[in-house]
Amino acid sequence: MTKLNGKGVCGGVVFGKIQFYRRGAGPIERVPVDDPEAEVKRFEAARGKAVAELAVLYTKASKEVGEENSLLFQIHQMMLEDLDYCDAITGQIREEKVNAEYAVNETAQKFADMFASMDDEYMRGRAADVRDVSRRVLSILTGVPAGGIESDGPVIVAADDLAPSETVQLDKSKVLAFVTAGGSASSHTAILARTMGIPAVIGVGGALTEELDGREAAVDGFTGEVYLDPDEDTRGHLQVKARKDAEYRQLLSQYRGKETRTKDGQQLLLYANIGSPDDMEAVLNNDAEGVGLFRSEFLYLESEDYPTEERQFQAYKEVAEKMEGRRVVIRTLDIGADKQAAYFRLPPEDNPAMGMRAIRICLTRPEIFKTQLRALYRASAYGKIAIMFPLITSVRELREIRKLAADVRAELSVKNIPFNPDTELGIMIETPAAAVISDQLAKMVDFFSVGTNDLTQYTLAADRQNESVAEFADPHHEAILRLIEYSAKSAHEAGIWIGICGELAADQELTRTFLQMGIDELSVSPPAVLPLRARICQM
Repeated sequence: MTKLNGKGVCGGVVFGKIQFYRRGAGPIERVPVDDPEAEVKRFEAARGKAVAELAVLYTKASKEVGEENSLLFQIHQMMLEDLDYCDAITGQIREEKVNAEYAVNETAQKFADMFASMDDEYMRGRAADVRDVSRRVLSILTGVPAGGIESDGPVIVAADDLAPSETVQLDKSKVLAFVTAGGSASSHTAILARTMGIPAVIGVGGALTEELDGREAAVDGFTGEVYLDPDEDTRGHLQVKARKDAEYRQLLSQYRGKETRTKDGQQLLLYANIGSPDDMEAVLNNDAEGVGLFRSEFLYLESEDYPTEERQFQAYKEVAEKMEGRRVVIRTLDIGADKQAAYFRLPPEDNPAMGMRAIRICLTRPEIFKTQLRALYRASAYGKIAIMFPLITSVRELREIRKLAADVRAELSVKNIPFNPDTELGIMIETPAAAVISDQLAKMVDFFSVGTNDLTQYTLAADRQNESVAEFADPHHEAILRLIEYSAKSAHEAGIWIGICGELAADQELTRTFLQMGIDELSVSPPAVLPLRARICQM
């Protein structure tokens, strides 16, 4: 027996045979051509077909892993329509009189190398995306399938790493687990595995070679361990662990429909985070008591131009109606940093996480902001909507926001358009500045929601997109907890409620601490709702 160690990113224990994901594209040769224009037409046809395939993938992914996780396929479509990318390929075909396959392969490598050499972590991540979309075009040009697995039954899928399109295209009934040599906890493979509930281990390293193809293995997604040819003792131990996990999941069902309340009577609201109306099925299936964070930026990221008021209204209304009177907290536009929409024409920045993003865009482009506010207030007539503003740092910003909101309410009243005038307005506590002056801000809003992901990166000066400083971004740092505690104290002294919507909300090591602080609400990913309710009800 041999044990490989990686990082578990989705819990679960499975047994099966390893099968490596096989990619179809072989070596691409340079072939001189007599008719470059014919090759350009071949490329354009292949590019068009690839865009159409990605549109189908987007629809499939939306149903399987939710709107937010499927947006990447729209970004890949945009990459294939990028003029720099396309002109580089057609230019090489014409100037060097070479075959389309060679030009696509060469351009992909140049662009990937360019992205990989950038300082910004997010931009470095685009190198894999360029390779992925280019492989799709090459597959169409060569007529060779892009790759996959060939098995009659379920297997443990192994790879160096998997592109999002490769993961989504797999037949899930044939995937027991994912094991990859590379990747990170925030990689596409890890995110999609967690969303689909498939056990996954990443970062196994060079020990994961194709020589292991066909070997019997056991994967422990909880510990990040992979056992090759497990012996009887190991197999028995893991079978007990798998049985206990199955029993635990069954046990969770008894908490469906129950209040989230401790044994001594302290009640806490347990909400869910979503990225689009398509995620509502998961919210309802996991019995969340409300929506604590609706990331409205999906409307902007999936559009080629600013989404209309009507488009936004319909999306907000749909979620409000499905929650049937339970609170839906919708965060206003949070574009910028790692979430870019080309039509915003945001200038390149050396440090985009601290640049023009979120509420700063809204306040400097009020016409965009007021369009969203009108849609939100109109939707408030159909359910219990609360509006939340991100990246607040000052009282001045909040005054400007409140004035714009008042203007929108006045406009709707004049036109006799129905809305709820008592719609709650709240802010995210995700900057140290907001936490430190939370006593002043609390007097101007109806609620706080702590965004622990950004609060951690800004407080500890550790870029959340930069894996090399991940060890310094400790969300349990005393400074983070003190800022949350002070914000909770400020909220309660002002008579408003406070929640947590960042990843820390689902961290059960801190659940008791949050209860002791008097946190009123926790908002987590839908699959985390019932495990967290069980934990709280047993306290």
